[in-house]
Amino acid sequence: MSSPTEAELEFVDDVAVFFAREGLPLIAGRVVGWLLISDPPEQSAAELADVLRVSRSSISSATRLLTPSGLVEGVRRRGERQEYFRIAADGWSRMVAIRYAKTAAFRELTEVGLRVLAGSAPERRERLAGVHQLYQFLEQELPALWERWEAYRTATEATTDATADASTDSDASASTGAGAGADKGAK
Repeated sequence: MSSPTEAELEFVDDVAVFFAREGLPLIAGRVVGWLLISDPPEQSAAELADVLRVSRSSISSATRLLTPSGLVEGVRRRGERQEYFRIAADGWSRMVAIRYAKTAAFRELTEVGLRVLAGSAPERRERLAGVHQLYQFLEQELPALWERWEAYRTATEATTDATADASTDSDASASTGAGAGADKGAK
């Protein structure tokens, strides 16, 4: 593992600040930032601590915070006791899906609040009513958005796979001399 460049560390810090604005501790955000660009993609706690210049206990706390969301996962290599961390292949989708699942629960909670405030002045209910409307809207619209995301991801993966297959086929043809040039020379 080579040392990160200054630009890479700046990117890591920018990711950390972004997630800190979402309520995540800076160290956890830095772990996410580094795991997004690290080579190799799997990093041990010791490697993370070294690159990010923090204690291993800070890394332990950060990874314990990040793994339940499904964004970061711990993996073990055969024959090694050490755990490695990486961004899960579908980690971002899982994280968004978890947040999406909470939409209905929060909408239901706002309904309880509106019932509690049923006899209150409209001004007092206004803030909660606005949040309730938003979450009703999200609950109705997110399933269609999620279906479009899944279709887009599937189509993109199919296109990527087809491109990779075509590239592999052309590489194989070039290495065996069976390309278009070989056909012309044979005539």
